[in-house]
Amino acid sequence: MNTNFYAILMAGGVGSRFWPVSTPDFPKQFHDMLGTGETLLQKTFSRLSQLIPAENILILTNERYNNRVLEQLKIPQEQVILEPAMRNTAPCILYASLKIQKLNPKAQILVAPSDHWIEDEALFLEHLKRSFLFCENNDVLMTLGIQPTFPNTGYGYIEFDKKDFNPIKKVQQFREKPNLESAQKFIESGNFLWNAGIFIWSSKAIINAFKIHQPEMFSLFQSGNQLYNTRDEKQFIEINYPKSENISIDYAILEKAKNVYVLPSDFDWNDLGTWGSLYEKLPKNEGKNAVINATLIAENAENNIVRTHKNKTVVIKGLNNFIIVETENTILIYPKSQEQDIKKTVQDNNL
Repeated sequence: MNTNFYAILMAGGVGSRFWPVSTPDFPKQFHDMLGTGETLLQKTFSRLSQLIPAENILILTNERYNNRVLEQLKIPQEQVILEPAMRNTAPCILYASLKIQKLNPKAQILVAPSDHWIEDEALFLEHLKRSFLFCENNDVLMTLGIQPTFPNTGYGYIEFDKKDFNPIKKVQQFREKPNLESAQKFIESGNFLWNAGIFIWSSKAIINAFKIHQPEMFSLFQSGNQLYNTRDEKQFIEINYPKSENISIDYAILEKAKNVYVLPSDFDWNDLGTWGSLYEKLPKNEGKNAVINATLIAENAENNIVRTHKNKTVVIKGLNNFIIVETENTILIYPKSQEQDIKKTVQDNNL
């Protein structure tokens, strides 16, 4: 196993569209959403540890989730990087990259979400190997782009040059989540990929990119470089981290840099962003109902997702295309077609 391989797992999100299971105190990455016996975080960590030494996998999360990470992964505190304030993805990636580079100047780093679903793990790991090798030999920032299977309006897209026949392609631009008409045009053009938020680069390349494109943020974090991986690091971060700009890695670096490349990938992937996306990846019964932690008795009821807190019996009749979720304190019954409104409902009612 290559000791120069590192991973930064992003595990600080709230996952509000998975309410009421996912809450600010207990987000979706710490739940067994698929009913497999492993939480999404555990499953991701296990997948990556087939290629990356387990001790080189760092978890980036909010301070409030520290104990959950330690309980679920049984790793030392040194592998958990805590954000004292919510500042989006750019500051935490820079912070973690500086820590890693100080440990190993030859580090090749994967940055990935902790809560995605990947079916063909062997193919995914093969894509990572190819990306690590490309980054080792070139001054580039890389991403894995998923071959789109339908005009999804919930994902951002990556556009590459149609005339580029190399397996790894130079990125022309990143596109925001499109409307349906634009998404259909993207699919028809053949040179657009879903942006999965999976990035690969050397520590040297990403830190240099921050130095060029985010000099103020680079200067802020670089000023504490002597303290990283020492007992004085925590105090420095608690004082200085909140001073950093609230900005994503996409806006801060990837949309500005000229050395961004993408490897088109065809492993089956899903960001598990909503109950509907989870439904798509779960096994179904004869009525096309997906059931987690429950016994379902259904009459004239199809295409529902049903999840209970502790193996309840659920009886439904005449209900189609609904999300039915029970937790210890809450029951959600919501049309799948309106699932994007769950987040707003939660916010509007202070749930």
